[in-house]
Amino acid sequence: MEKISHKVTATILSMSLLTVMAGAAIAPALGLIKQHFAYRPAILVQLIVSMPALFIIVTNFFFSTVASHLSSRTIAISGLLLYVVAGAGCYFCADIYALMIMRGLLGVSVGLIMPLSTGLLAFYYPPERQAQLMGFSAAMNQMGGVVATLLAGLLAQVEWNYAFLVYLLGLIALVMVIIWLPDARLSTEGKTIKLSNLVRFHPSVTGMFLLMTIFFVYPTNFAITAPRQCEISTTSTTVIMVGLDLVAFLVGMAFGGIMNACRRQLKYFAPLMFIAGYSCLAWADGLSLIIAGSALIGISAGLGVPYLNTIASIKGGRDSVNTVMPLLSAALYLGQFVSPLLVMPLSGVLFDKADIAAPYKVAVALSVMFLAQVWLTRNLQSLPPEQHQ
Repeated sequence: MEKISHKVTATILSMSLLTVMAGAAIAPALGLIKQHFAYRPAILVQLIVSMPALFIIVTNFFFSTVASHLSSRTIAISGLLLYVVAGAGCYFCADIYALMIMRGLLGVSVGLIMPLSTGLLAFYYPPERQAQLMGFSAAMNQMGGVVATLLAGLLAQVEWNYAFLVYLLGLIALVMVIIWLPDARLSTEGKTIKLSNLVRFHPSVTGMFLLMTIFFVYPTNFAITAPRQCEISTTSTTVIMVGLDLVAFLVGMAFGGIMNACRRQLKYFAPLMFIAGYSCLAWADGLSLIIAGSALIGISAGLGVPYLNTIASIKGGRDSVNTVMPLLSAALYLGQFVSPLLVMPLSGVLFDKADIAAPYKVAVALSVMFLAQVWLTRNLQSLPPEQHQ
């Protein structure tokens, strides 16, 4: 395999910066958006956040068909153009239904970009490089969340719709793709997402769904619970949440070395640290446990996502971009979408309604399930001896 330039690597990783921004970018402006559309049902405002995830999932299941007709460069350019137009185009939407249509189109764009942002690493690089690069990809994803959250928060102070201008960051990746990304054909066989692929890769796909379902208990609850648990300000809450993303970024950057040092044990790190992190938050009686819990959850995300991507890409080989990566992407966003729909009802059924830490206790239980899933599927996740985890 010919050596791939650093410019191509940087171009692929630049797409990872953008994918998390589909929903996270507008989080700081959500309160202002709700005020602006106060005369509309609250569910419509919530759909502004969740709409991209639904369309990302749908698009992922058609990605292999698209890849059989278009080159990776064409898909990337099309996806990024749509990303910028649909994302920043929300700035001009005065009607909430027009806004939701644009958010749906943004989901389509991320559904095209997401499999490329990880699948091209498996396509261009040998297995011995993939652990490090998948870690970099996860780190860029987290850094994208940090940058988008901070910028959108500042822009929203001008006016609610200014927050959507953060999607203009996609122009940077678009220019890089046009200049440096090779025009490779990923598939010529017209492959589609098949049940056999889901069966073959179910340990990684199920693991990604569980990981994201558990992780998203944090961003959907922390800003509500933390000020009540230890009486910290909104600014301090934001700093801690951004700190989690930074921890996940640093862990992702170090993932290659961590994987080399702890090959056999690494699969258990994410669920175990979720258990520890959410236990800290569930029974926190001060700031120290809240900070410790947040850091442990950040470490879990920083290790879990690149680990699942790495083992799946090695097992799928160069064809991962057409087989397992769209499935992992769909599982990731399905977990995000399902998390509050699953956790909040369980919290009300299993615990006292006055228990503000109930979602974290549910997360601990789900983390135990995640650990059991890893244990039960460890043989199915086995790799060749030199890559065995």
